[in-house]
Amino acid sequence: MTEDDRSGPRPRNVHHLNPRSLRGLAHPLRMRLLSSLRLEGPATASQLAARLGESSGATSYHLRQLAEYGFVEDDPDRGKGRERWWRSAHQGTRTDEDLIRDPNPEVQAALSTLLYEYATQRAQEVTTWIATRHEWSQAWDEAADTSDYTLTLSPAQATELSHKVNALMESYRNAPPPQGTPDVAQVRVHSHIFPTRPAPAEDA
Repeated sequence: MTEDDRSGPRPRNVHHLNPRSLRGLAHPLRMRLLSSLRLEGPATASQLAARLGESSGATSYHLRQLAEYGFVEDDPDRGKGRERWWRSAHQGTRTDEDLIRDPNPEVQAALSTLLYEYATQRAQEVTTWIATRHEWSQAWDEAADTSDYTLTLSPAQATELSHKVNALMESYRNAPPPQGTPDVAQVRVHSHIFPTRPAPAEDA
């Protein structure tokens, strides 16, 4: 499972979560702060407070916590004035299988918080698109997609599908449109692969 941002000028790097860093990240506001820095670029605590509708005291505190766990850092290209500028220290976050299988209840509770917040953020992104689609060009309205599929797979096939989808996404990351191409936009792609059970039959 990964969560990442747009491609940036720095070489792409991904933070692999461990039990300690998972606990440091698994807080709704911290996750929103990190996502904002990755998607919208470096900012001060005050700017992030305005973006997210929070107090600057809260954003300052949680930015310092994110820095302690290695998720954010000072932006050396800014921050020459009184206010401290922050940027994401990595361009993505990965949850590896060892962490998913960790038997510690505290780790699993933190992982659930992380997953629920990811789901909330992604749902908000989709509803924002729906609410603002009239502001985009017809080409973007036609290009956007909200499809879903139901497949019958084994766990091995689901893993293979996930790897193929991720490889396809990476192929587009490494082939951006030529400079000067009109109507270019940052695009968010959500991928969810999970098993389901049929609803129980009602008694006759």
